[in-house]
Amino acid sequence: MSQINPYQPPRSRVADVAAAAVAGIFVEGGRAVEAGHGWTWIAAAFDLFKKRPGAWIVITIILGVIMILVNLLPIVGWAVNTLLMPVFLGGLMLGCRTLNDAGHFGVGQLFAGFSHSTTRLIAIGALSLVGWIVVMIPLVAVMGKSFFALMGGDPSALAALGPAAAIGFLVMFGLSIPLYMALWFSACLVVFHDATPMQALGQSFRACLKNIVPFLLYGVILMVLAVVAAIPFGLGFLVWAPVLIASIYTAYRDIFYEPA
Repeated sequence: MSQINPYQPPRSRVADVAAAAVAGIFVEGGRAVEAGHGWTWIAAAFDLFKKRPGAWIVITIILGVIMILVNLLPIVGWAVNTLLMPVFLGGLMLGCRTLNDAGHFGVGQLFAGFSHSTTRLIAIGALSLVGWIVVMIPLVAVMGKSFFALMGGDPSALAALGPAAAIGFLVMFGLSIPLYMALWFSACLVVFHDATPMQALGQSFRACLKNIVPFLLYGVILMVLAVVAAIPFGLGFLVWAPVLIASIYTAYRDIFYEPA
């Protein structure tokens, strides 16, 4: 059994996360970490952002433009974005690993998922699409035709929102949480471990379930930072969004690897 040296100098949790990113033993299904790691994921992600801020900002702008243009497609735009998001994330997770190893990181990383485990990443997107359809069923049942008008961008549909719609939104929010848990690390598990889509979703869900408290802190901090990012005409989101993306990688390395 390993012994803790009481005379050793204290180590920061950010340093522990960084150490896990370069060495460690993979833990299938993830490990539970302390609550404070919710902050260190964000801090470590910001360190990755600072290494190539220009590339991160350009990637964020390009990805945002792509999603907006695709979303303009009638009816199918949202579905296409949902299918492609894991592919984009897969490429960016590969980029985070390269960046963490002091390697090249550029705009091309956004599209790296289209040449690495593409079929499995799209399958994750397809399962995500099915999941979101299931999640939205309660809201559709409550709102009826008004839901489709709202999704189509009809502002008059907002007038149809009543108490029943509010309940539908609450149910949808509750159902979306386990879906997010299943999706959160799925791209990482596919591109780094060649996991099947179902294996990736299952391991991601279990890892998030083991770390509810760190994720609560993580979510609160990200929401506060989002408010701050919105103040300067929303320009802060050019930093917030890359940090969010990179934090998926730093959290994955912390949770799925036991430091050596």
